[in-house]
Amino acid sequence: MVIWKLNNGGKFMLCICVFTVVLYIWFRGSNLTNLLPVWAKQTLNFEQEVVGAKKPHILFIFADDYGYNDIGYHGSEIKTPHLDQLAKEGVRLENYYVQPICTPSRSQLMSGRYQTHTGLQHRHIAGNMPNALPRDSPTLPEKLREAGYSTHMIGKWHLGFYKKEFLPNNRGFDSFYGILAGQADHYNKTYCYDFCGYDFRDNNGPINPVPMEYSTHLYTRRVADLVHNYPSTKPMFLYLAFQAVHGPLEVPTQYSEPYSHLPDYNRTIYSGMVAAMDEAVGNITAALRAKGMWDDTILVFSTDNGGRVDLGGNNWPLRGWKSSLWEGGVRGVGFVNGKQLKNKGTISKELIHVSDWYPTLIGLAGGSLTGTKPLDGFDQWNTISNGASSPRDTLLHNIDPLSDPVGDKLEGSPFDNRYRAALRWKDWKIITGTPGNGSWIPAPGSSFQSRPDIDAGNPKKNIWLFDIVKDPEERDDLHEKLPKITMLMLKKLQQANSTAVPCRYPPVDNRADPKLHGGYWGPWL
Repeated sequence: MVIWKLNNGGKFMLCICVFTVVLYIWFRGSNLTNLLPVWAKQTLNFEQEVVGAKKPHILFIFADDYGYNDIGYHGSEIKTPHLDQLAKEGVRLENYYVQPICTPSRSQLMSGRYQTHTGLQHRHIAGNMPNALPRDSPTLPEKLREAGYSTHMIGKWHLGFYKKEFLPNNRGFDSFYGILAGQADHYNKTYCYDFCGYDFRDNNGPINPVPMEYSTHLYTRRVADLVHNYPSTKPMFLYLAFQAVHGPLEVPTQYSEPYSHLPDYNRTIYSGMVAAMDEAVGNITAALRAKGMWDDTILVFSTDNGGRVDLGGNNWPLRGWKSSLWEGGVRGVGFVNGKQLKNKGTISKELIHVSDWYPTLIGLAGGSLTGTKPLDGFDQWNTISNGASSPRDTLLHNIDPLSDPVGDKLEGSPFDNRYRAALRWKDWKIITGTPGNGSWIPAPGSSFQSRPDIDAGNPKKNIWLFDIVKDPEERDDLHEKLPKITMLMLKKLQQANSTAVPCRYPPVDNRADPKLHGGYWGPWL
């Protein structure tokens, strides 16, 4: 054979190449390609090929508390023409998941790691809590800056700020303009949590807000200025985290007036907030086009969690809402737009999670995952752009060890099902403990009938099992009918729990009081 005509050196190099291929296949299946030696990646060119002839600009937009049923292409009465068109031109993500509340979704975007691996399993980071996303693994902007990007953040941070080292400028962003805490008045930028103070910063220092300028308009203007003055020498990563459509419910009347016919006041104001956000996205894409940057931009749009029904949001026909482990709390609105997409104008039903953006965007930037702690996210670009199968078949929604235990532990269960947790594996989803409000609530004024939480009368119930592909509305609990599948899913929860780090949820600290810091929220330790 030809092989044996090679000299000893040639045979040796052939063996090295074969070994490298086998090694890569094993690592790829384990989602550990970042652990391959550099020579192996270079030999086989396994580093993600940068899209196009040059590195793309990356625009990531987070909408806050944006409900599943609040975008036009899901049949909402709220008009979102700009978002609809961008989604139509790109790839709609219809099996896309985020976390039930703000901090966990944002932490997983920034780290590529489940909250069980960052200690943020319980609730969110309050403004006066000495807690933050740990510094033990590089953030997304840090890795993109390492890859040659200019990195900018505008909007809501909500990943901790009790020490200066946790401010956005010290977590990888070249510039920051926005709020640090979980919410603020959309006009005067005051935030109250035990104490009240202003929350508005330009880079590392507090600034006086323009009192009557609406947050969505303020952030859009800042983006437009950044784009207009942007030099063309470096690719840009822009993270725009709108305060909208999170409460308080505030919006200029020209946006809410078209929805004044709705029978619910909160829904009217909320709809106006969505309309203002949609217009803002249109203005931002127009600014990129005017600058000549749009054709080189990849846009990712995502919600951070489900909508709050009590504040005008809606997740119909899904069950539950923000803060719950039901689909209404975790199934997100999401899409990708960019001329670099090969599979434009399609709908993806492949399983994708907010933690996947970390390796996906770093891969698109031609960056390296060297130096990161083990990731829970997967590089999904081949799935999104080419329509390939998702590399993910499992998704941990959360395991909260600080939740109040409910009911009794199932005999023989490897996982303590009294505690709040949820996991998706292939078609199956299991929920344990206290999932949150499980009602089905249509939009106000619609012809659909609401349905109360059918389990509200059974306070000791603590296990649910669904075939989530056949039953995305979570109406048919199968855990008693399918005990073997239930036990298998409980085993998977225990496996996930075995790698969890201790939950960090310290008591609030009175030293955070803004009156001790010039009237502004900011670092206090």
